Amino acid sequence: PGYRREVGLVSSEVPKPLREIGFDQNLDQMVPLDVELRDEQGRAVRLGEYFGTRPVVLAFVYYDCPMLCTLVLNSIASSLGVLSLDAGRDFELVVVSFDPRETPELAATKKAEHLQRYSRPTAEAGSHFLTGSQQAIERLTKAAGFRYAWDEETKQFAHPTGIIVLTPDGRLARYLFGLEYGPRDLRLALVEASAGGIGSAVDATLRIGNGGGSI
Repeated sequence: PGYRREVGLVSSEVPKPLREIGFDQNLDQMVPLDVELRDEQGRAVRLGEYFGTRPVVLAFVYYDCPMLCTLVLNSIASSLGVLSLDAGRDFELVVVSFDPRETPELAATKKAEHLQRYSRPTAEAGSHFLTGSQQAIERLTKAAGFRYAWDEETKQFAHPTGIIVLTPDGRLARYLFGLEYGPRDLRLALVEASAGGIGSAVDATLRIGNGGGSI
């Protein structure tokens, strides 16, 4: 079982969907490399295609999110943009939608927007925006410790924000929470993960909300 970070509010103060979300830090556990997804071109892929030689930065979003997920993607691009390490050369970026209704076409649009912000020479080859079935999404999010919920009242997903760094062989190495990822912390996580190193569990105030905002 991973290190579990709960919302730092009394449960009675928090709407039910928000009490169900957060991150479980399943450090040193494997993600299911055999899980089948679709890339932004609609091609059937296995998650393991993005592992093997380089560490991986993994982010869960949904592409049609009206605000918060866009902020996450923008923050990823900004943080990666100041690193001396390059996606496609030193690491892989894997973004997975946790909304099974979303399509590769929508993923392609989000990838294009990302590449406008993160314009390294190897960025296109090293950035992967994926979609999948409900079963595939549940397998992957559960293994990664990403807990989210559908908020029927707002008709949006409630979800935490953060990114996960994994080793080249697919083990969960470090969790970085929130909307801002310090370049030094991210670089250290990537360097350690590339050598197979696993970070320790960290305690952080999670930025948690639905697609239209956060608390």
